[in-house]
Amino acid sequence: MSRQQIARPLNIYLNDHLTGAFGGAALARRMAGSHPDPRRAADLRRLAREIAQDRDDLVRIMNRLGVPVRHYRTWLGVAGERIGRLKPNGTLVRRPPLSDLVELEAMRTGVEGKAALWRALRSVAEDDPRLDAAAVDRLADRARAQADLLNGWHRETSTEVLVGHPRGPAAHSARP
Repeated sequence: MSRQQIARPLNIYLNDHLTGAFGGAALARRMAGSHPDPRRAADLRRLAREIAQDRDDLVRIMNRLGVPVRHYRTWLGVAGERIGRLKPNGTLVRRPPLSDLVELEAMRTGVEGKAALWRALRSVAEDDPRLDAAAVDRLADRARAQADLLNGWHRETSTEVLVGHPRGPAAHSARP
């Protein structure tokens, strides 16, 4: 297969992930800005910075590979995140706890997709000298760490929201 034959699927694939990256970065920023727990909000701010950095790294990789960034797609990612805010969650006046769980699941899905992107690019890096395999490995490692963090939060939040009591280190010490 020629480089040109590979380019079209690669262009579409990378722009699809870039669309998601813009939406994920917007969601992470919003979650960080609205979370009531100061410790979790600080962790979310760090995660939001990492996700934005991953998005910027993806743009650099696309440039290195000669893949044009479809700017209208970046706006679609941000618009998708904003439209996601309109979902009904059981209350009209205040932010319902279910929103935390649903948004965490959206973040987990995005991070898992990003991890799959880095794995796919790692396999491309074996045959394409324009990609730095070690850099892609570092991005994949960071995505795994982000997924682990979100998975832990998901377990805690699921119990808090669906069962109605806190779970986690502080909650365990407070129980009789």
